[in-house]
Parts: sequence; structure tokens; C-alpha cells
Amino acid sequence: MMRRIAVPAAMIAVGMLLAVSAACGDDEGAGGDGGGDKEAGSSVAVTLKEWEILPDKDSVPAGSVTFRAKNIGPDDPHELVVMKTDLAPDKLPTAEDGKADEEGAGVELIGEIEEFAVDGEEEITFDLAPGQYVLLCNIVEEEADGTMESHYKEGMHTAFTVE
Repeated sequence: MMRRIAVPAAMIAVGMLLAVSAACGDDEGAGGDGGGDKEAGSSVAVTLKEWEILPDKDSVPAGSVTFRAKNIGPDDPHELVVMKTDLAPDKLPTAEDGKADEEGAGVELIGEIEEFAVDGEEEITFDLAPGQYVLLCNIVEEEADGTMESHYKEGMHTAFTVE
């Protein structure tokens, strides 16, 4: 014969809360120090426009970093390239067309958000080590008059620090 036991609703609620909080708690093996903010990572909003790259902060702690890029144009598509380097943002090695050499001496390509249109928004996440970085747009396009326009040479680069 089975016996029914009445369990107060409050006890069920407390039990569910404890289960959820245990599932969302620290994961010591994730490389964190137990601080929720560090494990959650950092987010950087980056505005791309002719001819600037404007992050909402110029440094973040090492670890997971999400770049949320918005292209406000007004005319050109842009991309966001992340490079680790100790070189000044305007001193990266370049190709003949003015594009920053993503495999050049003194730079390490971390990754990029590929070219996207005006009014578009894209995001990408990297696990970044401490150091100096450059955020840049590396598009080169042919203008109507046949000249080549390098977004990097036009000034679309900025320093970024990971602490």
C-alpha cells in the first residue's frame, strides 16, 4: 500500500530554487576565480563609420570578450578585424594597396567580423589574453574614378587593451 505524504508548496519552491542556483553556480574548472563577472566575460560595443572605429571602452579584463559591431556608414560596408600587436595602430605592416598585412611581422590575427552593410549589426566572441590589440577595418575597394580606397589607411583603426 502506498502512502501519500503532503509536501508544502513552499518546500517545493525552495527545492526548485536550490536546484536552479546549483546549476547556475560557479564552475571552478572554467578557469574563473569564482567571480561571476569574470566568467561571464566582457562586452564591447563598437561603432564603425567612415573613417573611425569607436569602441565604447578601450580596455577589458582578459578572458571572453564579445565585440558587438554596428556599421553606421553612412556609405560604405565595413568589417571589424582584431589583431594582437605591440605596434601602434597606424604603424601596422601594409600591402601595396594600403591594406594592413594580417600575416605581417609583429601582428597576430585573432579573427574578424566579415564585411557587412550600413545599418547592419554583427557580433563575435574571442578568448583574449592580456596585451595590446588593434581593432581595424581592412576593406580595400575601388572607387568610381578607379582609385583604390583602403579603410585602414583612411584611419579606421584604434588601440585596444586587454588587462
